[in-house]
Amino acid sequence: MLESITPLLSDPAAWAALVTLVVMEVVLGIDNLIFISILSNKLPPEHRQRTRRIGIGLALVMRLALLAAIGWIVGLTAPVFDLGFHGETFDTAFSWRDLILIAGGLFLVWKATKEIHHAVDTTASNDMLEKDKKDVVINNVGSAIVQIILLDLVFSVDSILTAVGMTDHVPIMMVAVVIAVLVMLLASDPLANFIDKNPTVVMLALGFLLMIGAVLIADGFGVHVPKGYIYAAMAFSALVEFLNMWSRNAQIKKDQAKEAAQAALNKAETAEPGV
Repeated sequence: MLESITPLLSDPAAWAALVTLVVMEVVLGIDNLIFISILSNKLPPEHRQRTRRIGIGLALVMRLALLAAIGWIVGLTAPVFDLGFHGETFDTAFSWRDLILIAGGLFLVWKATKEIHHAVDTTASNDMLEKDKKDVVINNVGSAIVQIILLDLVFSVDSILTAVGMTDHVPIMMVAVVIAVLVMLLASDPLANFIDKNPTVVMLALGFLLMIGAVLIADGFGVHVPKGYIYAAMAFSALVEFLNMWSRNAQIKKDQAKEAAQAALNKAETAEPGV
């Protein structure tokens, strides 16, 4: 392993590929991180950080395992069956990669839709309240980890195949994956806490997951949407939401200042007759 890495240390092209791959892996990891944050925030506070770390750790293990089996991963792009239709927009020659992307996209759309429904429908079920809380926590943690594993697989396959198209050096891919996952690990708690404290951001994040799910399904059917358009739309939506949050916070501060001034005025008027 060291013998294969040493020659790359003096190669500028290898360093350029590494930086590009790290940036790409971090950007692609945003989708996974948003999903993990939303899932973990549904758990009791004492279980959230551990679940996020398990999920991100599994993402690292899965990516490294797929890189170790890079030949098999590349083979996933070969068609496994063909329905016989080939058009300009899409075709029906499906590979294992296509099927994985379609399944992952459908899962994301279903999960995001379900979470949006739960966020809108605030009525609690009496049957749920009567269940033993400990069992509910165990089931929720287990369910969250299983769902994280499923999405890790989808994002890992897509990420690794994208990396294969950028460099032939597996050690560079592995280093890039490790660095990107470490960045995800550092960003996971702040991102999850930010989403938890801002309910409107939760809906925005779920909207992102819906869009990402639709893009994965389209990609599985051969309709390739440039990722730059997707992340540009996400960045613009996030910017608009941050401006709305800034406006709301400014208005809250103004209201608090008015209330404080009015309270001081009332206190002064109350104390005046006794002077």
